[in-house]
Formats: sequence, C-alpha cells, structure tokens
Amino acid sequence: MLVAALVALAVLTVPLSGGRWSALGSLRLRHSWLLWMALLGQVLALEGPDLGGWAALLHVGTYLLAGAFVVLNRAIPGLWLIAAGGFLNGITIALNDGTLPASAHALRAAGLPADHHQFVNSGVVGGAHLPWLGDVFAWPQPLPLANVFSVGDVLLVVGAFWAIHRLARRSPAEPQVALA
Repeated sequence: MLVAALVALAVLTVPLSGGRWSALGSLRLRHSWLLWMALLGQVLALEGPDLGGWAALLHVGTYLLAGAFVVLNRAIPGLWLIAAGGFLNGITIALNDGTLPASAHALRAAGLPADHHQFVNSGVVGGAHLPWLGDVFAWPQPLPLANVFSVGDVLLVVGAFWAIHRLARRSPAEPQVALA
C-alpha cells in the first residue's frame, strides 16, 4: 500500500512540476491487459482464498506478466528503472518460493506480524536467498501506511516519479503512443 500511495503522490504532484495530467491521460500503453492480469493475479495470490502451493507460483507468474508489459512498452522514459525494481523483487521472490524475505526487525518496526500460517508476499523466510534484497526497510508505526519495503520498491517508486513527471511534461506534439 505504501508503494501505491507514493505512486499516487507522483501523479498528484504533476502540476507542481509544470506537468499536465492530460498528457498522462493521452498516453497509450501497448498490451495494458498484461498489467491488469498481473494485478488480478497478485490480488488472488495475496488476498484471495488459500491456494496452497499454487499461490507462490501465481505470485511469481505475475512478475512474468509485468515483465512482458515492460518489454512491449520499453520506450517509456523511466520504465527501465521500474523494471529493475520489479526484477530485483521478482527474482528474490522466485528464489524464496514465492515470498519476498522480510527482516523481522523491519516487520516489528512497522507493527506487522513476523509469523504467518499461510502464504504471504513478504515475511520472515528461514535460510532466505538474497535477503538484503527483501523487505529490510521499515516505514514505522505510528506513521500512516506503516509497512516494510525493499531496494526494489525504492527503484519502483523513483522510476514511477521519473516516468510520470517526464510523461506529464511532454508537448502535445510528441507521440501519444508508446512504441516499442
């Protein structure tokens, strides 16, 4: 939720940087259905009914869908940075059976439980692979949206700010379709 709130903040601050929301609205993404399918998959894996071992497979699969979207829309400025963050998260999740390893200390600071009895997208993983790429940072309580986040999440947010603000400053004469 923290990452989504920061991306929303990037959109809300467009006019402050001299950008236009209408420029964002005119952007035509190729195969945007891939992102919608990835989002639906994330919701099913993380918030839906207990899918057992299938939840981890579905979770990893959502990153593959998002990766395909990135390849098809690679001309968008800043998308490479968003993709780098997604890749770091995705590879770490894939290497840890579908869960992004989280620091117990970061989880405590954010007021989140460290032990789970069902699949979670981020949690303490025994013998984690690439643990430093997991959720090792905390946006602590009592701050709003207290949560944990990773290096990949930081790259995602920075890339989103860059892409959103760059695209919002396009002149009306620039192409409105993202060509790969």
